[in-house]
Amino acid sequence: MTPYLSPMNLLIVTLWYLKHYHCEHYIATKVNLTQQAVNYFLSSTLDILHSCIYPELISLPVDLSNRRTPHGPERQHKLIIDSTFIATLEHCDSRERKTYYHAKSSTNYALKVQITCDFHHRIVHVSECYHGSIHDITILRDSDPLEHVNDSVQIIADKRYIGEEDVVTPRKKSHGRELTDEDKEFDRDINSARAAIENINQRLKTYAILGGVYRGAIDNFHKATKIVQV
Repeated sequence: MTPYLSPMNLLIVTLWYLKHYHCEHYIATKVNLTQQAVNYFLSSTLDILHSCIYPELISLPVDLSNRRTPHGPERQHKLIIDSTFIATLEHCDSRERKTYYHAKSSTNYALKVQITCDFHHRIVHVSECYHGSIHDITILRDSDPLEHVNDSVQIIADKRYIGEEDVVTPRKKSHGRELTDEDKEFDRDINSARAAIENINQRLKTYAILGGVYRGAIDNFHKATKIVQV
C-alpha cells in the first residue's frame, strides 16, 4: 500500500524537486516512498499545477490596449521578449544532434524556450519548448505575443529579433558607419528595458531543473514545456 502524503506535502516535494533537481531515488529515500510512487506523485502534481495554476498566473490579457496598470492607464503597453535555453545531454541519434545544437549550452545541446514579461516584471507568456537550434524569430512567429501587437502595444527584444517588423530592436550599425548619438540613446533605452526579462530568465535558472542539465527525455517536448511553464 502506498504511504499517504497530504496535498501540501506533495506540493512541497514537487517544488523541492524542481528547485534542487535531486534524482527520484534520493527523494524516495527521504520521504519513505518507492521510486515509482515518487515518479507518479511528481507527474500528477505537475499536471495539476499546469492545468489549474499556470493558466491563472501566466496569461496575456485579452485586450492589452484597454488594460489599466496600478498607476492608471498607459498610452503604450510594452512586452519584453527573450529566449533562454535548458542544457540537455547529447542526443543518442546522430541525425538529431544538430537540431539540439546550442553554442552557449555547457553541453552544446539544449532545448529553447521564449519568455515574455511586461514592464511590471510580470511573466505573461511562456512558449513551448523547441530544439536548441531553432531561431528566436521562428519561435516568436509560432507563439501568441505577436497577435497582441497594434498601435498601442509594442514588443521589445534584442538583436536576435532584428528582421521581425513587429518588434522594436536595437539599431544596427551600417557597414562603415557609426551609430548617431540618437541611435545610441535609443539602444540604451532598449537595453535598459530588456533588463527586466534578463533578470527573470536568470531567476528561473535558480531552479536546478532549468539551470542545470535536463535529464528527462529531450524529445518529449510536451513534458519539458509543462515543467518550464510550471
